[in-house]
Amino acid sequence: MAVEVGSGSVSRGFRSLFFMLTPNESSFQKVEEVPQYVQQATPFFIGLMVLELAVGVLRTGGSVATISDGLTSISAGMISRLPLLLMRGCELSAYMYVWDHFRLVELPWDSAWTWWFAFLGVDFCYYWVHRFAHEVAILWAAHQVHHSSEYYNLSTALRQSVTQPFASWVFYLPMALAVPPSVFAVHIQLNLLYQFWIHTELIRDLGPLEWIFNTPKHHRVHHGRNIYCIDKNYGGILIIWDRIFGTFAAERDKVIYGLVFPIRTFEIIFVQLHYYVYLWKRAVTYKTIGDKLSTFINGPSWKPGKARLGDHVDNPKVTGKEVPYEPTWSPSLQVYGALHFLMLLGTYHELFKTKLMLSQLSILGMSGYILLTLTSLGFIIDQRPTAAFLEMFRCVVMVTMHRYNCVSTPFPALSALTENTKWIYGGS
Repeated sequence: MAVEVGSGSVSRGFRSLFFMLTPNESSFQKVEEVPQYVQQATPFFIGLMVLELAVGVLRTGGSVATISDGLTSISAGMISRLPLLLMRGCELSAYMYVWDHFRLVELPWDSAWTWWFAFLGVDFCYYWVHRFAHEVAILWAAHQVHHSSEYYNLSTALRQSVTQPFASWVFYLPMALAVPPSVFAVHIQLNLLYQFWIHTELIRDLGPLEWIFNTPKHHRVHHGRNIYCIDKNYGGILIIWDRIFGTFAAERDKVIYGLVFPIRTFEIIFVQLHYYVYLWKRAVTYKTIGDKLSTFINGPSWKPGKARLGDHVDNPKVTGKEVPYEPTWSPSLQVYGALHFLMLLGTYHELFKTKLMLSQLSILGMSGYILLTLTSLGFIIDQRPTAAFLEMFRCVVMVTMHRYNCVSTPFPALSALTENTKWIYGGS
C-alpha cells in the first residue's frame, strides 16, 4: 500500500510536479484514497511563478509576465474548476462507470507494472485528446483558451478551459477496460501537473532529455503561431508520440505566442466562449447541411472546397516583431485590481474548502459572484466604457455578501474597510 500523501509532505508535493513519485508512494486501492495532487500543488504553483518572475528580472532586466495577462490566466484556471463544485470530474466519473460495467480484466492496483502501464496509457491518450482538440473545430473552441495568451510563462499553464473536460473524457475510456480507477486517478493528475513547469522561456535546452520528454523548448513551439509551430508537439509528458506520428517540430525561429488571430481582450467570459459564437456565425453562412456540420467537425481553418484540416493561406504573416495586446491602465487601477483579485482568491479558496457544507443554491450564488468579479476585472483591464458601472454594481454585491457573511477576506484591514463601506450603501 502507498504511503499516504499528506498536505504537509513538501517533498512529495514538489516531486509530483515533475512526475518524480514512485509507484510505491502513489498507488492506492480506492479512488477515495487518492490525494488531490493538483489542489495540493497550489503553493508550489505560486512559489514557482514568483521564482520565475525574480529570475526573469535578474536575467533579462524585465518581467516575464504582465499583471493583465497573469490575472487573466489565473482567472481562467479558477473558472475551469468551478464545475467541480457541483459534480465529480467528467473524466473520472465516466471512467468509473465503464470500469464498473464493462471492464475486461482487472490489473492489480498495487503492481508497479500496472502503474507504468497507466503512465504510458494516460500519456498516449492525452496525445490524442490534445491532437483532436487542435484538429476538430468544436474541440478547438474549448482548447483555444489555453493558447489565447500572447505571453509564455508559468501562469499560462493555468489558463484552462471550463468546457474542455466535458469532451476529453471519451479518449481515456479504453483504459477503463483494464486499469483500476484509483491508478487512473493518480496518473490523470500527475500528467497535468507535469505540464505546468514546461510553460517557461527561462529554461532553454535540457540536452538528451529533449529526445524523450516534453520540455519547455518543445512546448514553446506548440504555443507559437508561426507557420512551422501550428499543430505541432502535442505530447504531455513524452514527446515520443509526436516523433512517432509525425507531429514533431524543433524550435527554430523566434516563437510568437498566441492565437493566429489574437482576440485582443482580457474579458474572461469572452476568452472562454467566443469561439463557439464564431463557429455558429460561420456555420449559418453556409447553405448545405454538410458544410454547416463540417464547420464544427473539421479543422478550425477549414472552408468549403478545402481539405478537412484546411490550410494556413489566410493566416496573418508572422514577422517576429509582433507586440502583445496590452491596454494602458494606471498603476492605481492595477493596485486596485490586484487587491480585489487577492480578496476573491480568499473567497474562492473558502468556497472549495466548505463546499460539502453549502447548499447547491449557495454554491451557485458564490460561483456567480466569482464570475462577476472576474468579468469586471477584465472590463477594467480592457478600459471599457461600462467598466465603472459594472464595478460599482459588483462592489454593492460584494458589500451585501460580506454583510451577511457570504464572503470573507484574508486581509483584516480590507475587511474593516468593507465594514465601513456598508454605511455608504445604507448598511448599519
